[in-house]
Amino acid sequence: MDLLDPDEAFDDDYLWFYDLELTPERNRAEADEIIVTLGLSPDDRVLDAPCGHGRIAIPLASDGMAVIGVDRSEAFLDRAAVDADLAGVSLDLRPGDLRELPIDEASVDAALCWFTSFGYFDDDGNRRALDEFARVLRPGGQLLIETMHPYGLATWLGAEPTVFVTERGDDEMVGRMRFEPTTGVLRIDRTIRRGDRRRSIGIGIRLPTPTELAVWLAASGFSAWEFASRDQQPLTPASRRMVVVATR
Repeated sequence: MDLLDPDEAFDDDYLWFYDLELTPERNRAEADEIIVTLGLSPDDRVLDAPCGHGRIAIPLASDGMAVIGVDRSEAFLDRAAVDADLAGVSLDLRPGDLRELPIDEASVDAALCWFTSFGYFDDDGNRRALDEFARVLRPGGQLLIETMHPYGLATWLGAEPTVFVTERGDDEMVGRMRFEPTTGVLRIDRTIRRGDRRRSIGIGIRLPTPTELAVWLAASGFSAWEFASRDQQPLTPASRRMVVVATR
C-alpha cells in the first residue's frame, strides 16, 4: 500500500515550488557529499532511485559515473533527460518502482535513495524496496539512504501541526506537518494555490527508527550498516536528518 499518490505529490507543482530551493549549487554540493560518503570514483555504476528530475544524477554523471535513474514519474524522467542533454551528460533513465527495480541482479556498485525518498509505502513495501536494492547491488556494494530522523523530527515539530509556507510570485504552497509517534509516519496536508487553481493533497512518509531500519537491512541481506547525520557528523537525538550507509 502506498502512503502517497506519486502522481499527485510529484508533478509540475512540485517542480514549480521546489525549483526555488533545489538550486544547481545545492545539487552540486549534495552530489559532492554523496561522493565522499560512498567513496565513489569515476566509472562506478550508480543507481539513483527515485531520481526525480535528475538533480543529483546529472552532477554525478558529469563526474564520470555511469548513472541509472529510476523513477515512477514519466514527467520527471522527461525533465531529467532534457536537463542532462543541456548539461552535456548521458543518463540511463528508466521508469520503475522501488519495489520492482528494472535493473539486473548484482549490476551496480552503489545505490542512493536521497532526500526523504524512502518510506512511501507500508512496512511490507518498504522492506521489499530494500530487498530490491540488495538484489541489484554487487557484493560489497553500498546503499545510501538520506531521510528525516524520526527522533529529531518529533522533537522539532512538537505535538501540534507545524505550518510551512512556500511562495513563488502570487502562488503559494502551504504544508501542515505532524508526526505520528505510534505509526512512525510523517503526515503532510498540502494546499497548493497556483493561478486560479487550488487543490489539496495528503502525503504520508514512513520514517523508521535506526533500530527498525537495522532489522530491515539485515533481513534484506545487508552485512553492515552505519548511521550518521549530514556531512558525516554523528547522529544524535536532535539530528533532523539521518544518513544510512549499508553494505551488501
